[in-house]
Amino acid sequence: MTMRSHGHGHGYGPRDGRRSAFGGFGPPFGPPFGRGRGGPRGRARRGDVRASILALLKDRPMHGYEMIQEISERSGGAWKPSPGSVYPTLQLLEDEGLIASASEGGKKLFSLTAAGREEAESGPEAPWEDAGRGVDWEALQEVRQSGFALAEAFRQVYTTGTAEQRQEALAVVNEARKKLYLILAEES
Repeated sequence: MTMRSHGHGHGYGPRDGRRSAFGGFGPPFGPPFGRGRGGPRGRARRGDVRASILALLKDRPMHGYEMIQEISERSGGAWKPSPGSVYPTLQLLEDEGLIASASEGGKKLFSLTAAGREEAESGPEAPWEDAGRGVDWEALQEVRQSGFALAEAFRQVYTTGTAEQRQEALAVVNEARKKLYLILAEES
């Protein structure tokens, strides 16, 4: 399930009972724990998708999916742009005359035009490198494991416990959520 963070939504629609089970804030894990836009590992600014595509195409023509894989690999797994950010950007670049596409085996193969090569040469060499900077991957992994462990414990109580145990588990999770927000509210 892809979570989206548009407006006031929490990524869970009315058909998904998990949101109501955890109160008004959804379950205790969402991005960076779930699959937010850009995958589980990180996300870059919108301009980075454009710059990355142009930088990749300086090397050779590529398919859209291949670009997603290359960016992920070259960023050391820190950033894997979503198809929802790559394909519209490819269309935009094509509309601007910076790239051209040719059909190859039912897929589009993208390459730079002369104008695109000029823009690519003036842009950053490896825009994907910034996506993973400043992230403490060890701490993020520890947080993910804690979030998943909490969710699993809640799931087990909720699926095997009595109605009273479910209510008690729900109260514990809601209390934990409130305490976490109080940490932010405390003055240093």
